Amino acid sequence: MVFSKYSIEMKKIILIVVFLFSSISIWSQRNQIIAYMDMEYILENVPEYLKAQNTLDSKVAKWRKKLDEQARHIEVLKSDLANEKAILTKDLIAEKEEEITVKQIELRRLESLYFGPNGNLFTVRKQLVKPIQDQVYNAVQSIAKRKNYDFVFEKSSDLVMLYSNKKYDISDLVLSTIDRTRLSEQKKEERNKKRTAPKKEATKVQQERIAQKETQKNKKLEAVAKKIADQEAKKKQIAEKRKALMKQREEKRALLRKKKEEATKKKEEEQKAKKDN
Repeated sequence: MVFSKYSIEMKKIILIVVFLFSSISIWSQRNQIIAYMDMEYILENVPEYLKAQNTLDSKVAKWRKKLDEQARHIEVLKSDLANEKAILTKDLIAEKEEEITVKQIELRRLESLYFGPNGNLFTVRKQLVKPIQDQVYNAVQSIAKRKNYDFVFEKSSDLVMLYSNKKYDISDLVLSTIDRTRLSEQKKEERNKKRTAPKKEATKVQQERIAQKETQKNKKLEAVAKKIADQEAKKKQIAEKRKALMKQREEKRALLRKKKEEATKKKEEEQKAKKDN
C-alpha cells in the first residue's frame, strides 16, 4: 500500500516535471499569457453552491443516521446472543446468528448504496454541483477568450504552485462573471413572468370606465336587436296584410263564379221552360 502511494506520488512529480519542461520550451518560442483561480474561494462565494452543499449535508446526515441505527441494532443483537447463548439451543443460536448475518449484509448494501462509487452521494453531488461547475467553466472560458489567456490553472490542483502573483488571480473576475450571468438570467426570468403573469386588478376609475364601456356596448347591442326585431315584425305585418288581401280577392272571385253559375243555370232553366210551352 505504501509502495503504491509512493508510485503515485512519483508519477505526479514526473508529470509535473514534464509539464514544466514543455512549458519552458513553449515559452521560449513566444510569450504566454497565463492566469490561475482558486476554485475553493469561488465556490464559497457562489450562493447556489452553498445551498447545494447544505442540501447534500442534510441528505448525508440522514443516511448516516439510518446506518448508525442499523449498526446499533446489530450490536444489540450480538450482545443479546452473547448473554443468552448458554441457555439457547443450537438451532436457536444458528437462527439468531443467521439473523445477524442478514442484518450485516443489509448494512453493507446500504453503505454501498449511499456512499459507494456510484451511490446516492455521487449521484446527488453530481446533480447539485454540476450546474455550478458549468457556471464556473463557462465563466473561465469567456474570460480566457476575452483576455487571450493561454493557460488558466486551478490553485488547489495537483500541480504545486510554489509562488503565485496575485495579479494573475482571476477568481474575483470569475465570480463577477457568474454574478452578471445570474443577474441576466434573473431579469430574463422576471420578464417571462411578467409576460405570463395575470393582469393586475384594475383601479376603481378603470373599473368604472370598463363598466361604462360595457354599458354602452350593451346599449348598442340592444338597439341593434330592437331594430332587427322591428324589421322582423314589419315583415310579418306586411306578409299578414298580403295574405288577407289575397283571401279577400279569392272570396270575391268565388262569389263572382257563384253568381255567374247561378245566372247561367237560371238562363238555361228559362230556355227549357220556353221549349216546354
